[in-house]
Amino acid sequence: MKKSIAALLFVGLLSTPLTAAAPPYSSEAPIAYMKDLSSGAVLYNKGGDTRMPPASMAKMMTAHVAFRLIQKGDLKLDQKFTVRPETWQQWHGPQAGSTMFLSPGEQVSVENLLHGIVTLSGNDACVVLAEGIAGTEQAFVALMNQEAKRLGLKNSNFGTSNGWPDEGVTYVTAADLATLAEATIEETPNLYKKFYATRSFTWGKTMGGADIEQGNRNPILGKVAGADGLKTGHTQEAGFGFTGSAEQEGRRLVMVVAGLTSFNQRIAESVRFMDWGFRAWKAQPLFRKGQTVETAEVQLGSATSVPLVAPQDMAVTLPRAASSNISVKVAYTGPIKAPIAKGQRIAQLIVSTPDTPPQILPLVAGEDVSEAGIFGRLWNGLKSFFG
Repeated sequence: MKKSIAALLFVGLLSTPLTAAAPPYSSEAPIAYMKDLSSGAVLYNKGGDTRMPPASMAKMMTAHVAFRLIQKGDLKLDQKFTVRPETWQQWHGPQAGSTMFLSPGEQVSVENLLHGIVTLSGNDACVVLAEGIAGTEQAFVALMNQEAKRLGLKNSNFGTSNGWPDEGVTYVTAADLATLAEATIEETPNLYKKFYATRSFTWGKTMGGADIEQGNRNPILGKVAGADGLKTGHTQEAGFGFTGSAEQEGRRLVMVVAGLTSFNQRIAESVRFMDWGFRAWKAQPLFRKGQTVETAEVQLGSATSVPLVAPQDMAVTLPRAASSNISVKVAYTGPIKAPIAKGQRIAQLIVSTPDTPPQILPLVAGEDVSEAGIFGRLWNGLKSFFG
């Protein structure tokens, strides 16, 4: 591996997402997007920034907001919310779309409501959870949009907790849905694993008293190795869509397809698309977690330099037939002013090959560097002066 390390003034080149030169693929979906979370490379982008109605894929944000509240201790899985009769009336019957089959006055735990949202795509479950958390659905929607802003979703807005058509108030892009999926996977990994890969869930009873079991609509579960999420969506306006994720041999992909014309087409295209992502691309390992990549100069610190280390195992995503001639550069604005905390992101790794545009990975400080006192500054200045 040819390696070139250089400290550069970082001036914004890396703030724009870059798409790797892809092996040939033609998606049947009007909108299709794929990102390799292991490297940050966008492998496919067809209309990824086009605004569209998310349908039930909006429920990913409802689940994400709840996951974060649970993780912070502000919401408990065994906490119970009551199904308001008015809410039941609104989201009861065939005109209300997908349902968890809740009953008026029923007390339901947060855990079961989340299964109802993620596995069953229950519109009723979303509203009951939203009202339980925030008092009203619209107050919860404000939390959804606040979270969208935190995540940097630039072309998304939420008007309901369940993605029900609302005359264009609710819209997303495929790129934003992929960012949302990435945040759920990386920020709340235990809750992601607990809920999204569930194959079926039983809740409610038929008129005859039999339990109602519903299967997860995820079209790649059981069909693509390592598939473990995320969410389908369908309305007449949006067509059939899906945001999915799978992990194989340390590579995790997130994909989004939207605007497909049938349930079966969604299954076929989702499986084909994800298979292409794993088979047509490969991961080229670069640095192990904790490995020092370079050092950066420090200004006014207790040390004159700080190691730049890999925060996780690092790899670049390449087409299977790509050249292995890799150029690696480190970019940071330096010298970096102290204090610096261990684990703080202070630099970027720029990886280029003859076959692909640059892929950008973060580097972090390998140790704490405190601010130097007056004598420390004088000593460092003398050392710098005399070389």
